Amino acid sequence: MALDGIVMANLTAEMKDRLEGGKIAKIAQPEKDELLFTIKNQKNTWRLLISASASLPLIYFTEANKPSPMTAPNFCMLLRKHIGNGRIIRVSQPGLERILCMEVEHLDELGDRRTKKLIVEIMGKHSNIIFCNEEDMILDSIKHISAQVSSVREVLPGRTYFIPQTMDKKDPLTITQEEFIDVIGHTASPIQKALYMKLTGISPIMSHELCHLASIDGDHSANEMTELELVHLYRMFSLMMEDVKQGQFSPNIVYRQEEPVEFSSLPLTCYQGDGYRAEAFDSVSSLLESYYASKNTITRIRQKSADLRRIVQTALERNYKKYDLQEKQLKDTEKKDKYKIYGELLNTYGYELEGGEKKLTCLNYYTNEDITIPLDDQLSAKENAQKYFDKYNKLKRTFEAVTDQIAETRQEIDHLESVSTALDIALKEDDLVQIKEELMEYGYIKHRRAGDKKPKITSKPFHYISSDGFHIYVGKNNYQNEDLTFKVATGNDWWFHAKGIPGSHVIVKTEGKELPDRAFEEAGALAAYYSKGRENDKVEIDYIQKKNIKKVAGSAPGFVIYHTNYSMVAEPKILLEEC
Repeated sequence: MALDGIVMANLTAEMKDRLEGGKIAKIAQPEKDELLFTIKNQKNTWRLLISASASLPLIYFTEANKPSPMTAPNFCMLLRKHIGNGRIIRVSQPGLERILCMEVEHLDELGDRRTKKLIVEIMGKHSNIIFCNEEDMILDSIKHISAQVSSVREVLPGRTYFIPQTMDKKDPLTITQEEFIDVIGHTASPIQKALYMKLTGISPIMSHELCHLASIDGDHSANEMTELELVHLYRMFSLMMEDVKQGQFSPNIVYRQEEPVEFSSLPLTCYQGDGYRAEAFDSVSSLLESYYASKNTITRIRQKSADLRRIVQTALERNYKKYDLQEKQLKDTEKKDKYKIYGELLNTYGYELEGGEKKLTCLNYYTNEDITIPLDDQLSAKENAQKYFDKYNKLKRTFEAVTDQIAETRQEIDHLESVSTALDIALKEDDLVQIKEELMEYGYIKHRRAGDKKPKITSKPFHYISSDGFHIYVGKNNYQNEDLTFKVATGNDWWFHAKGIPGSHVIVKTEGKELPDRAFEEAGALAAYYSKGRENDKVEIDYIQKKNIKKVAGSAPGFVIYHTNYSMVAEPKILLEEC
């Protein structure tokens, strides 16, 4: 989600606490739409990153430094001239707008005290960083917006700065109950949409949270709600706004398994169960840095794996089509036994025919029922029998060949689906290296040219320690599955795998001890999560001691056979901390 007015209020409070009274020690512009301030306040030094990027606008404190260009851009030079070594006297947010204003006091060329304003607008693709004097005249901005670009507001040196009122929105911090009921109650949109369309700084996720707190269906039309329902909704809304006014923030990220899905400065109770968990943060800046770092990692991995996914998906689709065609061919061979019986019955009863008949009705001694056999009236009984035997033999050969082909195609599909699951599991770029090597080994990717070095394999299996102290290993791909099962695991170690679907091999090292029930549950949950069934509520898991696992001769890595296994049902989740 984007930064909403409530997160901006949290950031404003954090910046007031850390920056007011502080001195700007350094100003850098590492990117064309990004600033990095170094601010010293008492004994602390803070780095503040401000980005007006259209794709990812943000503002937060960071410990990371960024290299700057050799020659500073004009906007950066202007800021250094006016507010370099300036003192931040005030940080504010107008209403609940996604706008933050820093007022900086400095000495001009004559030694007189002056105040300048640095205004940060976090508004998606319209985000900007605007530098104004104390009379709100724009001195410059990191993005120039002319009348040709925007008919609402020009952002150019010499123009007067104002907040664009593009929509008739109310300030959530000052709206009364009567205004709330009037504005929301006369909107035809769903109540959830009406809240963020009519109130400044309220995001769709906070609208959803508010409806959840009020036990109201967010898809219900706002103008169909009763006054009592609207009063109840306003009371829940006012409690939420009171937390904002009092600075009672609870920065948190909601994860679904290991992937961040939402963040907020207030609790998100609408995300509960179904694999969701919330992680609290002491600082909204550390929240934003963690959230976007996680998102960037996941996005980068998906981009890096896109080519591999396309190769695997293309091969899968080709094999799915081949498999369907082969199954149709196999179904056509079901008539072969009928032709064999026709031939045998003609050899038995053919003496009754005089020649020229188009059919023969006789007793089928296999079923003790009468049967009618179509005949070619130009052929003798013996020739008709041979014709049916020829058909039988042809279909028999087809049946044997197609049966083998189906087994090979099914094996290839299973292999490709396992690779696809490994791509879903991959969390780091290093995890993709072994997957690419496997695709290369099996001919889905061209082999590297002579002289090209084989890449170094640094990816390792996931490693967890159960609540009772047992080491648990989870393979990230087929090579790692193979190694875990046949090199790491020993005879009495336990092996877990999702039943009938692609997934990781999970090994629990017993060290000769008896496994407690909790260890089985934790390993089963990992096997369910690291499988193709991770989106399901429950996954059936097979588990068995390693000594009963056999390698499938000639199969792809990670494919095994076993019998007399145990089964359990597990919820796909990670119950343990990764080592």
